[in-house]
Parts: sequence; C-alpha cells; structure tokens
Amino acid sequence: MIRLIKLLGVALVSLFATGAQAAAQAIENELVLITPVARTLTDPTLADFAKYAKEKWNITVKTSSLAAGTPVAYGRIVEWKGRPDADIFWGGESALFDKLAEQNLLAKLNLPKAVMDAIPASIGKPKPIPLKDPKGFWTGTVLEPYGLVYHPKLLARLGVPEPKDWDDLLHPKLKGNVAQCAPTRSSSSHATYEVILQRDGDEKGWAWLKRLAGNTGIFTARSRDVPSVVARGEFAAGFAVPSYMAFEDRLAGYELKFVAPKTAWITPEPIGVIAGTRHPRAARAFIEYLLSERGQRVAMERGVFPITPKYRVQGKPGSQAEMAVEFTGGVRSYFDLDVVNIYDDNIAQKRYEAVNQQYRKEIESVAEQLKK
Repeated sequence: MIRLIKLLGVALVSLFATGAQAAAQAIENELVLITPVARTLTDPTLADFAKYAKEKWNITVKTSSLAAGTPVAYGRIVEWKGRPDADIFWGGESALFDKLAEQNLLAKLNLPKAVMDAIPASIGKPKPIPLKDPKGFWTGTVLEPYGLVYHPKLLARLGVPEPKDWDDLLHPKLKGNVAQCAPTRSSSSHATYEVILQRDGDEKGWAWLKRLAGNTGIFTARSRDVPSVVARGEFAAGFAVPSYMAFEDRLAGYELKFVAPKTAWITPEPIGVIAGTRHPRAARAFIEYLLSERGQRVAMERGVFPITPKYRVQGKPGSQAEMAVEFTGGVRSYFDLDVVNIYDDNIAQKRYEAVNQQYRKEIESVAEQLKK
C-alpha cells in the first residue's frame, strides 16, 4: 500500500511537471524575421510582442530580424530550400509570396477564422490590391502608401506650392531640388516608377521619368536617405514611404510632411511563415499579435495604417498617433477613402529587370546630361 501511494505520488508529480512543461511550450522562445520593412516599424513590434508573450505565456522570447531588400530576402528563402535561418518573411510585393507558396517554401498560416475574416479581400479600384491570400499562405499586416515627402519652408522660399500629385515634382522651380533613389536600388522606388509607366504608358512614362531626372539634385544610395536629406532642407521633395525613416525624421523635430498622390501604390506589407521554420508556433503567435488591436496600435504609431476597417489611427492630443495623422495629411484609415489603384504587380514583376536596365541606360548613365 505504501509503495502504491509512493508510485501514485511520483505519477502525479510527473503529470504536473509535464503539464507545466506543455504550458511553457505554448510557443517557442525564439523568433527571427527576414524583412525589408524598416527597423522603425519592426523593432517596436518585436519588442512589444516579447512583452505580450511574457504576459500571456510567461515565456521570454528572444526576437531578432535580418534586414534585407525584398528581392534579396526572396532569394535567400529560395536558397534555404526549406531549412531556413528565419521564421517569418515580412514585407514586399505579394507576388513574391505567391511564388514562394508555389515552391512550397511558405507554410499555411492557419490563423483563427475571426482574425482573417476581419481583413477585407482587397482595397482599391480599378485594380483591387489583394490584402490576403485566398489560399491562406500570407496576409497583409498594415497599409502603407508610397508617396512624396517635402520640406514646406524650403518650398515656400522657392515659390513652389506644396505637392499633391506626382506631376508637381516637374515644377520648373524644383530644378536641382528633387531627391530620389533609383529603382535599381529600391523596390519602393521601382513600384513608384511603375505607377508612372502604367499610368502614362511606356513612351510618355519614360519621357516623364527623364523630365524628373532633369529636376533631380541627388540620387541617394538608399530609399531611406531621401526623407533624411529633405528633412534637413538640403532638397525640397522626393519619393518616400512613411515608415522608412520619413516619420522618424518628423518625430525628431524636422520640418517634413508626406502626401500620397491619388494613384499612389499602397502595399499591405504581406507576412508569411517560412516552410521548415524551427519556431512555427512563435511565428503564428507573432502574426496573430500583429493583427490584433494591440499590434495594430503599435504599428499605427509608426506612420502606417490599419489593415482592417475596425481600427483607425487615433490617440491623445500630442501623441505619436496624432502626429502620424498630421504628418500624412489627416488620413486615419484608407478604408475611409476611395482608393484609386492603377498599379498591376504582376506586370511590374514580369518586367522588373527590364525596367531597371532601361533606367540605367536612359537615365542613370546620362543623368548629368538630362539635368542640362
């Protein structure tokens, strides 16, 4: 009898230990992203997710991100062949996520139905922008427009109205005062050039891009450098994305504003779980967190917009959220607007290198002549 009681005691202790271990393993204790998304957005979301994991599961999650441009990140995932060094791919063009899924290099998200149902299938007309994959391999996380940054005081000194559309950058008084990053070095610049080419057609579109080069005073090494040189008043305007340092420069106190032209491309910053990940539960938990109100609020304080109509950028007077609204021209949600989209991602991907080669030949290599 005594021996039986001891055995039962050992069994109960073992059972409790197993249960505690199972609870502790609700998610893994590490998470790695590979992403073109700026650290000004990824760092705060990863930091808050770590707090969230500690609160919910009492697990200390070590988080990190591998910064890589969209084509580079895609190439690495292909090279990993199902044995990845990262758990999540976040950001870029949704067409690349579709290509990865076709190669069995993304795992299905398998998120709760209510989470996915809250995200509309698409936004914009006449070409709807997909916000999630109907097959379930990726979902959008935030809405982020590719638009223009400008320095209001410098424009006023030049006698140039604040820009509202792409064509405003061709103002003759802006000669030498436009900053841009070539599409050969920036996927966001590439998407913006595609908007012009698809809006005007190839002949008129390339003529427009050459005129813009004539007004350009600097071609920066990185797209994130454009808002920095404009913020410092070295140049008056240029192409930019809010979370790629632009809003960060505004938070730092610089005179800088952002506007999304009517036909601006809006990325849903897709996210997916890489097939073969060593931390699949942590990966899915992060995505579910990012789509929650808590995750969306953290992201919205970095100058981007909610992926669902349920939320709007809003905060207390003087908060970062309200500064973001002021910075982006009063927009609180793109679901409040009639979004006009003419950009076709499939067309852009098919001729990605061809456009880059033509740009090198007809603009980059002869930029000084175009200025003259």
